[in-house]
Amino acid sequence: MARYTGPKHKLARREGVNILGKTSQSLERRLNVLPGSLGRRSRRSRPSEYGIQLREKQKLKRIYGLMEKQFRKIVLEAQRMSENTEEALVQLLESRLDNIVYRLGFAPSRPMARQMVSHGHVQVNGKKLNIPSYKVKVGEKIAISEKFTSNEFNKKTIEDNQVEVLPSLKKDKMTGELVRLPKSEEIANPVEYQLVIEFYSR
Repeated sequence: MARYTGPKHKLARREGVNILGKTSQSLERRLNVLPGSLGRRSRRSRPSEYGIQLREKQKLKRIYGLMEKQFRKIVLEAQRMSENTEEALVQLLESRLDNIVYRLGFAPSRPMARQMVSHGHVQVNGKKLNIPSYKVKVGEKIAISEKFTSNEFNKKTIEDNQVEVLPSLKKDKMTGELVRLPKSEEIANPVEYQLVIEFYSR
């Protein structure tokens, strides 16, 4: 399974926003310094229309930790769906199993949530599922395996990770459920979704 394994702060600095899903004081101080600029404050030139769309696409893709082929497939699928494309795109991204594990607070970051799923520590409706891209359906229940939570360090990491659970999710200790599909206004991503859609409509 292809995935980005390089420095995450470098990606965030390239986009000029925190795309890591967690607070980092060292990153916040350096967000307006482009990677490779040797510590100099960057003078960002005015980008073209294509450049603006590209940056928004890269930003959203990197927030969810997806490679280009995966991300393009999701956007094109959203464009084929009957509902509003922006809403469909949000729902497809947010219903990924690794993202829901992250949103429920079972992992402090999406990369860690993806790893938990890949290593078989996550169950859907009582069955182990190790596919991070699995599209969780409304009503399906997600749980962390007893083997994983029997480790006190793992259990404490989850318990200490206090996050505000989205209205579309329900959480009870080490289990969670997708009760409905999320709405775009509930997802606080610093992205102009319409620009992303326009990028793939060229």
